Amino acid sequence: MKDWREEYKNKVCSSDEAIKKIKKDGRVVVGHACGEPIELIEALLRNKTLFKKLEIVHMVAMGKGEYAKEENKEYFTHNSIFAGATTREAANAEYGDFTPSFFFEIPKLFRKGGNLKPDTALIQVSLPDEHGYCSYGVSCDYTKEAAENADIVIAQVNKYMPRTLGNSFINIKDIDYIVECDTPIIELKIPTIGEIERKIGEHCASLIDDGATLQLGIGAIPDAVLTFLKEKKDLGIHSEMISDGVVDLANAGVITNKRKNIHNGKMIVTFLMGSKKLYDYIDNNPEVELYPVDYVNNPFVIAQNDNLISINSAIQVDLMGQVNSETIGNKQFSGTGGQVDFVRGASMSKGGKSIIALPSTAAKGTISKIVFNLDSGSAVTTSRNDVDYVVTEYGVAKLKGRSLRERAKALIAISHPDFREELTKKALEKFKKI
Repeated sequence: MKDWREEYKNKVCSSDEAIKKIKKDGRVVVGHACGEPIELIEALLRNKTLFKKLEIVHMVAMGKGEYAKEENKEYFTHNSIFAGATTREAANAEYGDFTPSFFFEIPKLFRKGGNLKPDTALIQVSLPDEHGYCSYGVSCDYTKEAAENADIVIAQVNKYMPRTLGNSFINIKDIDYIVECDTPIIELKIPTIGEIERKIGEHCASLIDDGATLQLGIGAIPDAVLTFLKEKKDLGIHSEMISDGVVDLANAGVITNKRKNIHNGKMIVTFLMGSKKLYDYIDNNPEVELYPVDYVNNPFVIAQNDNLISINSAIQVDLMGQVNSETIGNKQFSGTGGQVDFVRGASMSKGGKSIIALPSTAAKGTISKIVFNLDSGSAVTTSRNDVDYVVTEYGVAKLKGRSLRERAKALIAISHPDFREELTKKALEKFKKI
């Protein structure tokens, strides 16, 4: 049997050599979020004149995103599945595009017959173990499926990539070109938690009982929630991602995963975004396991955990309970992500709750985020039939099972006081009484 070390050696090349193997007008799927292979992206840009509108598919882009700039539109077109700061402009421009999808269904798009089957996957992995297996590290999610379905797999092998356990491995034999480059893993800037976020976090925490299993989104609000859970007992994690705050609660014995119905004793996630503190914690840690997103975010899998609590944010919520979490008017701002996956999973979970948490205003208090109607052109991310709890700094509105009038009254009560009179007037025009 051929020694994998010899095969490894034969596949090593420079990043420029590897990039030249990419079809000039093909489709490339890039490893997700903080798992983005920085050296391979930089080589792509160095060699951009080789390409003619190469389609680059990416969800959250945590790197510079220079391939999505207008100046590179002759060489690249960016197809975003979740727009971010560096790719938002392209997603709304003629030189880019946006593909809506529930997060858990994205791997299906990469398979044979899917609309986004990749010609090439650009991934970043850990050093191989003694059996020739590399870990996908901080990004298993759709990255694993892209690599398994691409015609060509180019991997940046990086000593700084943590080795994560679960179903998060690729063998050297399944990689076509190996680029050895040790660049620090992208870190997520720790958000600032202000007074508004603290109030929202406290309200959300009041809905979390001992023994609950949590899904947390990204940002100051989920981080604020964690600060109010220090007195809870035996919490669990089944979440598309986690960040640094989870480490503190695990070390304090608050998160034990002892009451989970599936993967008892384990935190289950599909990708990671945080600082070196998080990456060091999860490295080779048997208490944390990563699986592809079509497993972790599958609502039927999520629902197998009793008392599943999902916490996600939004841009707007209207008085019917419709939630827009991805557009500002007709402009794509972010994406669906895993919000609906977990809202529906929590709904099916015995004792489960889904929470949409958001500040009551935006633009320094000049715009209400609780609105009579969503802005024209806005996407409905979570439907009024799915929504459960909505939380602002002014309190908690329980919507599931409530009539339209009851919903309007409950949402107005947690809107900013400056906007309640106007919202009440519009609600009365529609409903006659509330």
